[in-house]
Amino acid sequence: MTHTMTHPETAGLDLPRYLERIGYAGDLSPTAAVLDEIIARHANAIPFENLDPFLGVPNRLDLPSLQRKLVDGGRGGYCYEHDLLLRAALQQIGFTVHGLFARVLWGAAPGTVNPRSHMLLLVTADGGQRVADVGFGGMVLTASLAFRPDVTQQSPLEPFRLIADAGEYTLQALVGGQWHPLYRFDLQEQLPTDYEASNWYLSTSPLSRFVTSLMAARATADHRYALAGRRFTTHTPGQDSQHRILADAAQLREVLEERFRIDTSALDIDLAFARAAPA
Repeated sequence: MTHTMTHPETAGLDLPRYLERIGYAGDLSPTAAVLDEIIARHANAIPFENLDPFLGVPNRLDLPSLQRKLVDGGRGGYCYEHDLLLRAALQQIGFTVHGLFARVLWGAAPGTVNPRSHMLLLVTADGGQRVADVGFGGMVLTASLAFRPDVTQQSPLEPFRLIADAGEYTLQALVGGQWHPLYRFDLQEQLPTDYEASNWYLSTSPLSRFVTSLMAARATADHRYALAGRRFTTHTPGQDSQHRILADAAQLREVLEERFRIDTSALDIDLAFARAAPA
């Protein structure tokens, strides 16, 4: 089945080009199996990266801009860019999709209350709701999760689970034998415009880590690649992580091109390397 639906708010996305970008040429029925295949291919093909805000260029969230950058430009982006792009594609295919807002817990000290700054999706497929999120950097989901709290679900990489508490839900991942919280969210639907203010802050504020710290991530079927400053890491579930410190701008460009599949031709990689934290 190849039927797709026209959504006025998704008209800025060229769905065939998006599908070509992620390497998907299969069925386009709005099923959980199709959703999972699209998510896996998106996570593998389009990296998480913040090179634009790190180099002083604010991120734009309108669909024509996302099309130019992530689909046609050989680039990646951060959560809003990824999940707004996926939302538009899924809606054109015929899925019912709701945007949500989360407080990030990953890497935060216990008790820290961060502002809502992360986008995720709730997708209806096969008669049930599923969590989809292709924009969470180093711990990005590579498949959807059934919206079933307190049940461990095995993804292609790590196990995940949702913990319900007083109308909110915490997504956790099993890493190194321990459950770690990624983020906490409720089910209040957000529209694309609801992410604009947070996006402007995160991509322009001198206090934003997306402005001050270089980062990139990409997930394949069996590896996670991560870049933090000049530190490049390869994670393989069940094995010790491999770390490497990049020595110069040429090595940074090579890693960005080969491991993260980022087209760096229009980017000042010398400046990026000079500004990146040594380790």
